Amino acid sequence: MNSQIRKISSRALLLIMILAMISVRHLAQTPPSTLESGSFKLHLLLHEIGSESYELKRAADGDGLVLSATSEFSDRGMKRSTSVTLQMKADLQPTAFESKRSAGNAAPITDSVSFASGAAAVHEGDASQTLTPENKYFVGFGMSPVAVQMMMVRYWAAHGKPASLQILRAAPGAPGAEISKVGSDTVMVDGRSATLTRYTVGNILFGREVAWMNSEGQLAALMTFAGGLPFEAVRSEFERALPQLFHAGVTQELQDLAAIQKQVLPEKTGSFAIAGATLVDGTGRAAVPDAVVIVRDGKIAAVGTRASVTVPAGMPVVNASGQTLLPGLWEMHIHYSGVEFGPALLAAGVTTARDCGGEFDFLTTVRDDIAQHHGLGPRMLLAGLVDTSGPTGFGAVTADTPEEGRAVVDRYHDAGFVQMKLYTYLKPDVVKAITAEAHRVGMSVTGHVPAALTTNEGVEDGMDQINHLNYVSRMMRPQAASGNSAAARGGNNLNTAAIDVNSPEAQRAIQFLLDHHTVVDPTASWGEMAGHSKDMDVAGFEPGILNAPYTLSTKYIAMGVPATDSIRVHARMAENLAVIGALFKAGVPIVAGSDTGLVGYGLDREIEIYAQAGMPPMAAIQAATLVSARAMKLDKESGTIEAGKRADLILVNGNPLQNISDIRKVSKVVTNGWMYDSTKLRQSVGFKQ
Repeated sequence: MNSQIRKISSRALLLIMILAMISVRHLAQTPPSTLESGSFKLHLLLHEIGSESYELKRAADGDGLVLSATSEFSDRGMKRSTSVTLQMKADLQPTAFESKRSAGNAAPITDSVSFASGAAAVHEGDASQTLTPENKYFVGFGMSPVAVQMMMVRYWAAHGKPASLQILRAAPGAPGAEISKVGSDTVMVDGRSATLTRYTVGNILFGREVAWMNSEGQLAALMTFAGGLPFEAVRSEFERALPQLFHAGVTQELQDLAAIQKQVLPEKTGSFAIAGATLVDGTGRAAVPDAVVIVRDGKIAAVGTRASVTVPAGMPVVNASGQTLLPGLWEMHIHYSGVEFGPALLAAGVTTARDCGGEFDFLTTVRDDIAQHHGLGPRMLLAGLVDTSGPTGFGAVTADTPEEGRAVVDRYHDAGFVQMKLYTYLKPDVVKAITAEAHRVGMSVTGHVPAALTTNEGVEDGMDQINHLNYVSRMMRPQAASGNSAAARGGNNLNTAAIDVNSPEAQRAIQFLLDHHTVVDPTASWGEMAGHSKDMDVAGFEPGILNAPYTLSTKYIAMGVPATDSIRVHARMAENLAVIGALFKAGVPIVAGSDTGLVGYGLDREIEIYAQAGMPPMAAIQAATLVSARAMKLDKESGTIEAGKRADLILVNGNPLQNISDIRKVSKVVTNGWMYDSTKLRQSVGFKQ
């Protein structure tokens, strides 16, 4: 009994100290009813996009606290805002929560948590649930506003720092937040040093966020490399310390990756044989039953039938009878936004991934860890993102003049990037400067077709590859017959005239792409996921959602358009299939990528869509193996199972040549000569199996 009293007293003392520090610091700065206020600058890929402000006040009855927070930002021209009111008891336990969020011209969405008779009614988008909270719990949906996460960390610290803190969500199965104190960092602010305590926060988004609290219990910064594009929120007075904090966050990411690697050790390294599988080598040759592949020091040493390949005495042998052995898959459009992506991609059989726009230091650090230390992830090929500066720009690397464009190319090239990725608002003269410099130093160019150009003009100005099918589709529409019409321009093309792939316009577009050897990266699976009708069951076209962590499954299930748009959605998907099929039949190179779709499984869906579009199973698989390797000029070392190439292989339960969806059934993956179990990889980052 005395120990319980001491625990309660300690918690009460901690809360009193926090509130006292807040009150003393802000007494001269804020009205008497306000205990604390502050603001954050918000960034996407280190590019400032908006701000958040908050106030913490005593409740009107004097017994509790009320947090009010508002965030407003513009993501590539799309204005978004969120305002929340969080009511709490004096011990920070939530008693009510309401969030109103809006994006562009869409109707605002209200999320809420209310309490009555010991039960919590949770409403989140279209989902609702009533549940009985555990003894310790908190509220909030996702990352923003970050002031809510600040209060969550305070609650956690004041209530015994539980290993798992229940977060009330609207769908069953929500995992508890996992908060860990992991270190400290000292930064300089206005000539004075400040020591910040570093935490990681898991299960709010996919992966772990990194958060820093100052000595007064205030959030100094929060960064996420997980679940989407990298996002950073920094308290205004710590803005100048952002580069230092980001570097510390990247270092923390590698520590998180090292912790994951301890859970998933390779089953085979060095020299070993895989015997008994049906070999689909990716070249297009017929499948070989009862094959043997010998791996030695990261390379394929021998390939053939059991009768033609002798396994050296004493060499470990993996019995793969009943399975299919294929080349490791290439994910050609990913935004690698957290070290958790590595195990998830490997589990799906991805052994090479092209990042199409992320944060410079994070990407190069993780790439080098994988390449030099067998870090847990696929080989990474980096495309350096560049856009204009200003509020509509994307990312922190910008070019507004030809001179700046050439300098950006040189910076990326010196850091080992293999491609440039153009983005939406680059000017035509800057595009020409970037492509010319990229080709001069041996890099290729991919990306969005900038809005000032038609697709024809973008290719003529030096684009080797095109990200996203819409830029190709708009070439085929009737008004785009000249290739230079206003209807053919712009990243958000409003021309909706139906495409006839046999029309003169479509045939001219296809021939143009063939003449220029243009590679197309459709990302059709991402279009399907982001734009599906809400009357569709996501698992009906993406069964991987059933295995995904809660933080991913709920995100993707919540996407989509109203059911009233279902006819338009189906028509768009049918058109995409027709365009992909026409491109393939004509011989335009198609490479498989899932953009920001369900990590790992999104590539599986992309391959399935290609088969639906009329590509034979072998061709659909080659889009994610040999054709991708050729597009990146790496086909002499990867993309097929042949002696002398990298030992990047997958074992599949089933035969994708007979049922393309068997590509989802990866049991083992060999990356650069190290074999891992796919189930263990998935489970290490929260997937069910």
